[in-house]
Amino acid sequence: MASENPTSSEYISHHLSNLTFGNHPTGGWTFAGGEKAAEMGFWAINVDTMFFSILMGMIFIWLFRKVADSVTSGVPGNLQNFIESVVEFVDSNVKSIFHHKNPVIAPLALTVFVWIFLMNALKLIPVDFIPYIASEMGIPYWKIVPTTDINATMGMSISVFFLIIYYSIKVKGVSGFAAELSLQPLGKYFIPFNLFLEVVNLLAKPVSLGLRLFGNMYAGEIIFILIALLPFWAQWILSVPWAIFHILVIVLQAFIFMVLTIVYMAMAHDDH
Repeated sequence: MASENPTSSEYISHHLSNLTFGNHPTGGWTFAGGEKAAEMGFWAINVDTMFFSILMGMIFIWLFRKVADSVTSGVPGNLQNFIESVVEFVDSNVKSIFHHKNPVIAPLALTVFVWIFLMNALKLIPVDFIPYIASEMGIPYWKIVPTTDINATMGMSISVFFLIIYYSIKVKGVSGFAAELSLQPLGKYFIPFNLFLEVVNLLAKPVSLGLRLFGNMYAGEIIFILIALLPFWAQWILSVPWAIFHILVIVLQAFIFMVLTIVYMAMAHDDH
């Protein structure tokens, strides 16, 4: 941190700052955080966000691969039961929402749900624990929850958006997709107005998807940081109930992102 005895505003700012690598106007390619990171421009990379999001993705792949390799038709273990429950839960949601044939949708929904859940779950680690270890290693900024970084949430939502465009064109063709954008809801005599409404509606999907996840997780992170500023006895009184409540938020936000992804994919496959 910037000082050994930071003010409350410095403490909050530090814990909400990413370790960023980019081309700073005054220092060339370097690592920075806070206001200096904001000056690096579009091509800067939040190293901590990338690290933890990739790490959670690797844990997801390793865990499900481990269960798949050791699956048994006999009496399954607790881990296999849990993974099978998650897969069945996601599969039931896909079947109830998506009524087309596409083998990509169920794996996509499973990946979105589990990956976002694992990234959200990092919020349950005490806010000072990982940053303290990082500071002892000489790393001044180290933010551990990827979904509190709008770059991560918007990156995932834009990926879903590209899939929406791809399957809309694949299923309906270029002319069919163009007709969907220009002829609804008011018919061919209002093409400019239809196009405006439909394009806004289309662009609102990734924006709302990314901002919803970011806003909820960022707000929760701020509450945890504010609780950490309180006296020790007050931290225990408030942090435990908030953490228990936040378990619901962690699961709910992963579920909402998954369901909306399935809904948007279903809409892309619907041929009007």
